[in-house]
Amino acid sequence: MRAAHEEQGSAAASSPAPSRIARRRPGRPAGAVIDKASITRAALTVISSKGYDGLTMAALAGMLGVAQSALYNHVGSKQDVLLLVEDHLISRVDVSGFGSATWEDAVGTWAWSYRNVFAHHTPLIPVIAVLPVAGAPRTLAMYEAVSKGFLDAGFPPERVVSAIVALESFIFGSAYDASAPADIFNVGSMTGSTPHFRAVVRAQDLKRAGRPADAAFGAGLEALISGLRTLQ
Repeated sequence: MRAAHEEQGSAAASSPAPSRIARRRPGRPAGAVIDKASITRAALTVISSKGYDGLTMAALAGMLGVAQSALYNHVGSKQDVLLLVEDHLISRVDVSGFGSATWEDAVGTWAWSYRNVFAHHTPLIPVIAVLPVAGAPRTLAMYEAVSKGFLDAGFPPERVVSAIVALESFIFGSAYDASAPADIFNVGSMTGSTPHFRAVVRAQDLKRAGRPADAAFGAGLEALISGLRTLQ
């Protein structure tokens, strides 16, 4: 809650009248106090109820109870708001394995966590994939932890960024796959022209243990980790 403003007036030196304190009149404060943290929370609330397409500066201002112009004292555009949301989500990615577990286990924990966080926020992926990291401290903290983990594992410095980007490309694609419908590979009436593909889909269904998207991500991640080891 905002504290009531107090204005202390002093009498003129020649006046015998005592100093008096003028208190703010009762009622609602002139405007809400906002900062980047409150903007982030409000943006997530708007996204949860209206989706990413519903996240507009007008909707955000309405959620915060301020004039739209007040937002521009803290963010310059909707892209800046999305950067705040990205930074908040990245803070939930688990990098704790780097420095405490083997490199393989640390990468696995990081990748699964990263994929699971963004599987619930796939509309943000095209934005953050091309968004500069400047101004995103928690995102930079994640990259710092991962980079150090690669260097400590003996990776040449010039190959670390390429390795991280390769993993992220797979992670982001798998985040989309995690929300795909279960019958995505149903060939419908084209069974006659796709016998081999239909056979492998049926074989997967018979051997299925858990979600196909999880099995695919696990297999791909294992292959990537093994392959990246050869870059050392």
